[in-house]
Amino acid sequence: MSKKSGFIALLIGLFFVLSTASGDGRTPVTTGSLFEEMVDLEALARFPSPAFRTVQYSSFDRRSRVPGGPDWFANADGFGGEPIPNFEKVLKAPEGKGPGEYLMADVPGPGAVVRLWTASISGRVRVYVDNMEHPLYDGEADPFFRRPYDVFPEMQAVDGERFRATVYQRDASYAPIPFAKRLRMVWVGKLDEIHFYHIQVRKYVMGTAVSSFRPDDIARFKKTIDRVTLALADPDARPVAPSSKPPRAFEVSLAPREKKEALKLDGPAALEKFWLLLQADDLDTALKQTVLNVVCDGFPGGQVQCPVGDFFGAAPGVNPFRSLPFSVRKDGRMTCRFVMPFEKSLSLVLENCGGQAVRVAGEAVPMDFAWDERTMHFRARWRVDHDLIASGEDVQDLPFLLARGKGVYVGTTSILLNPATVPTSWGNWWGEGDEKVFVDDDRVPSIFGTGSEDYYNYSWSSPDIFFYPYCGQPRNDGPGNRGFVTNFRWHILDPIPFADSIWFSLELCSHEQTPGMSYARTGYYYARPGTIDDHEAIMPDDLRELRLPDGWQPAARFGARNSVFYAVEEVMADRKNTVLQDGRLWAGGRLLVWMPEKPGERKKLKIMVDSPGKTQVHITVALTPRSGTVTAWLDGLPAGRTGNSEMIDLYDPFRTLLRTFSLEPAELSPGEHTLIIEYKGDRAEVVRPEIGLDFVWVQKLDGRP
Repeated sequence: MSKKSGFIALLIGLFFVLSTASGDGRTPVTTGSLFEEMVDLEALARFPSPAFRTVQYSSFDRRSRVPGGPDWFANADGFGGEPIPNFEKVLKAPEGKGPGEYLMADVPGPGAVVRLWTASISGRVRVYVDNMEHPLYDGEADPFFRRPYDVFPEMQAVDGERFRATVYQRDASYAPIPFAKRLRMVWVGKLDEIHFYHIQVRKYVMGTAVSSFRPDDIARFKKTIDRVTLALADPDARPVAPSSKPPRAFEVSLAPREKKEALKLDGPAALEKFWLLLQADDLDTALKQTVLNVVCDGFPGGQVQCPVGDFFGAAPGVNPFRSLPFSVRKDGRMTCRFVMPFEKSLSLVLENCGGQAVRVAGEAVPMDFAWDERTMHFRARWRVDHDLIASGEDVQDLPFLLARGKGVYVGTTSILLNPATVPTSWGNWWGEGDEKVFVDDDRVPSIFGTGSEDYYNYSWSSPDIFFYPYCGQPRNDGPGNRGFVTNFRWHILDPIPFADSIWFSLELCSHEQTPGMSYARTGYYYARPGTIDDHEAIMPDDLRELRLPDGWQPAARFGARNSVFYAVEEVMADRKNTVLQDGRLWAGGRLLVWMPEKPGERKKLKIMVDSPGKTQVHITVALTPRSGTVTAWLDGLPAGRTGNSEMIDLYDPFRTLLRTFSLEPAELSPGEHTLIIEYKGDRAEVVRPEIGLDFVWVQKLDGRP
């Protein structure tokens, strides 16, 4: 090669480097770099560079344009037939009964899609990245919103099973789609058909270099994707960047009303992670009434002040789960992996605000961390409202965080006591309300959602226990959504930066008026020193011991309308090997517990039908770590369950729940009918099986009002 040609090659290489570098001199944003961010908890502690705003395009009710105005709580957000189309623009009006074309999002680059969600969406979607002539994707909308990478053959390159269990989380996808110049998404469908959607996007500052997504990125970044999904699958076993510093163990005993410092660290440094394990006679109460304080750099009141159980997202009680920043083990050990930097000092202080002695053991892992102009303190701001009246008419915005300053919002928990008496999700659902996030100079929210469960990445007010790296529902007592309920969501790939201010709220909107609700919530965020927020010191009444109402009875409304309820102990013909167990979770305060001695044993129940017609029988039972499997027989015939097999598995390894199993509707004549519950067996770990039977209900399906 000649000197001249070598010089030209050098210039070309230099031009390439300059053209692909970000505006701040960093390497460009790529599909691979976004996957790296999915597990980089340390990076959250510094204000993002390149900077970006997080916005959401969704099917929220377009009448909700004036904060506090007449339609601020309007709720037509995706079922179809809305007064105003739930889109940015009508591109092509439908002809007759045919589909139309509607703009979901048109975002100038540079940017990246960081989250998609749907409860259900009909029709088709066209996705354009940059100014391509042909769409990146043109096909059914629903599979793209749930599993966007699966539509590409290149997914065969990675561990698809692990990808679907980590990057795809319940009804949401965190598979990133970066774009350099433009993102455009168009829905083709009928407005009277269902179309729920969220499209969450990072909008980078102009000049940020972004390498646009192409399907071959999946194979190109295979090693990165597989390594990230391994870390997401088990963050306890596979820390991304473990500290080289030795752990610091601590142990404190707290008398009632006593406050002690458990740990002191000198800076500049950071707390990489820590775990706590509480012991007390009444552990559930101790987890609520022992308050965790994290004080960085001598700030009065500290950056974290939160009941221990609530801080770890497990309250009330110990409800095991595993997520990226938090995990809770069945033995009660609770781990936090949010990185907590400090410039001069960090103190971890525990305060026993209850009336019993509490012992706390723990371990903290410090790490090297250089404090600079982008470094932020970690904050967790907890609050609770007791004796709320939830309503579908008098809806209210519940504040989670109001802050002024500079920071990044990274997570949310909702922890509720829901005393509703309707025994179905349709009727006792608490979370019809939307999240609304105002950032900086917003006049309308940058993020406007379509329902509380949608924000938490699930849908249809599901009572399921589930958890993923960024979201979960580790507690939901039931039946339906009654009792104690806990939801969490962590903003890791989709953090919400703010340069001046943030207001985060969730509407409290329930199916029916429900007095006596308690709603605790925590907003987790990072902030530069000098940021102020609306946190108020925790008062004794905030930490009151919460109990379900005593002796509740199921109400025949909403999903349980036209129903007659029977306590099992009142209609069981033979009470051999049974006992009554007291508890506030059970209807009437009592649960009939049957202890079968061998498979094949049966219990006979007599129920009445008062008029002919289509009828459905429901069985509300306990799920516990001691339960087995049963089947049901109605009038001598096997009774199938709606959409499921005949087997009813009542085993739950960690929790005690109340759930309803519905038999297939049938034409039943007036008079007495026989329902038989047959014990089929149990797991090897169950020493003495128990079958908890609470109540049976008979519901008329004809002539529903």
